[in-house]
Amino acid sequence: MATISFDLELLTELTETSGVPGYEDRVRDLVIREFEDTVDRVRTDAMGNVVGTIEGESDYSIAVAAHMDEIGFMVRHVTGRNKDEDGFGFLELEALGGWDARVLKAQRVTIHAEDGDLPGVIGSPPPHTLDDEDRTKTPEVEDVFVDVGLPYEELADRVSVGDPVTMDQTTELVGETVTGKALDDRVCLFAMLEAARRIEDPAATIHFCATVQEEVGLRGARALGVDVDPDLAIALDVTVANDVPGFDAGEHVTKLGEGAAIKLKDGSVITNPKVHRRLAAVAEEHEIDHQHEILPAGGTDTAGFQFSGGAKPVGAISIPTRYLHTVTETAHVDDVAATIELLQAFLETEDGTHEYTL
Repeated sequence: MATISFDLELLTELTETSGVPGYEDRVRDLVIREFEDTVDRVRTDAMGNVVGTIEGESDYSIAVAAHMDEIGFMVRHVTGRNKDEDGFGFLELEALGGWDARVLKAQRVTIHAEDGDLPGVIGSPPPHTLDDEDRTKTPEVEDVFVDVGLPYEELADRVSVGDPVTMDQTTELVGETVTGKALDDRVCLFAMLEAARRIEDPAATIHFCATVQEEVGLRGARALGVDVDPDLAIALDVTVANDVPGFDAGEHVTKLGEGAAIKLKDGSVITNPKVHRRLAAVAEEHEIDHQHEILPAGGTDTAGFQFSGGAKPVGAISIPTRYLHTVTETAHVDDVAATIELLQAFLETEDGTHEYTL
């Protein structure tokens, strides 16, 4: 059994709570609750971002960002069997974020209707009823339908176009790892909340930013880059860990169990070299396990702050995670702990005297 050095109950609550882009309300409530006893002030904005601020001894300010949203869906159509409005009803979906439709078949989902949540299943025809063309066809999200087990008229009365839909999955310990849905990015949101809980009397003012709509274009972070206007921004997100059979060593990106990942680049940003070198120096000084990350594709809130905040230094810490954008995302408990420790140590030693201008 893995040794857990952090609040697994809170991590589980965060990952199992639903919140697709633009509808992060339930997660936002949890963040505000956790900030109440750990920061000096909390505010929200018109997009739904949450900022918890710990006042420092100087005017120098740091923004730390982790996003609240998870990939999910929105109901785009309520239909009947064979497109007729008789018998049982079904739902067609619009993707919110990047999905590989191959992982969706035979999964359970939750429809978040106005009068309450409804369970549903994504239909999957028995394989022995498929012809050769169907067997080899690459599925698309548009081909997916949700079976809610209700007659069409009742379903159409209870579910509306635009209602959010999320995957249904529990969070579990599996050996030395934790697995479940929405570790992207709730495990990093958790790390940020844990660091905020542990930090006392920092030299710099720290804005802990729980952002919205990252999965559809870094939209929350871009707005906060203007509103918060920090001197330095550090983003937290998961990253690819392809350290599994079928991938060569050069394709792993990161490996589970080797520590927090210090980002050098992803598809949206090249981090400031002085920032990522200092992150590494802090990790070495405090004997925190760490590795470097070069992610060939994909974007993070790191770029959101850089795009909107002008010429600001940015850096990022990532948690290596297998099986991203599925309901079985998997991270090593030691990497989660290392990320919390590195973030805390970095923020406690950041006093505005480090020069990040290139």
